[in-house]
Amino acid sequence: MSGKDEAEFSRLMRAAIAGDEKAYADFLRRIAALIRGFVRRKIVQGGVDPEDVVQETLLAIHVKRHTWRQDAPVLPWVYAIARFKLIDAFRRRGRRIEIDVDDIAETFAEPETETVSERDINRALDGLPPAQRSVVSAVSVEGRSIGETAAKFGISETAVRVSLHRGLTAIAKRFGQGRFGQGRFGRE
Repeated sequence: MSGKDEAEFSRLMRAAIAGDEKAYADFLRRIAALIRGFVRRKIVQGGVDPEDVVQETLLAIHVKRHTWRQDAPVLPWVYAIARFKLIDAFRRRGRRIEIDVDDIAETFAEPETETVSERDINRALDGLPPAQRSVVSAVSVEGRSIGETAAKFGISETAVRVSLHRGLTAIAKRFGQGRFGQGRFGRE
């Protein structure tokens, strides 16, 4: 911006305050272009619409035009208003940054599937009495239901639940998991 531009904007604003509607329309049109460029340079990430800031700044200029000292340059006054409106917009947005997930999807690691080797399973089951081992294996390893397991071994569903609970608790204690259901073999 040159001193000539500053003088022209100040002249237009003085004429606008004096009631010249054409000068005011010309001032707003030209100043909007300056504000738009200023705001776009300041917004480097999404979340704030530059055009919203431009419109809010123009509205503030209109409402507060009587506060401009006519013996002072107009552009610093305009840019100060634009800065405050920009700050307000960032505050409304908060500290979050909005990013389209498709833009960063390739940076996400594929979820690792937890795998348990047959050796780990056998190691966990080895410390159990044979009846408990069979029940825990049927329900937790093979994926059978309580009813299926009861029918397979010819025992009641209650006996299956008790045996399963005791077996999983013993495995959890043995491997330092504390309570049943927190280890990798638990089913609630």
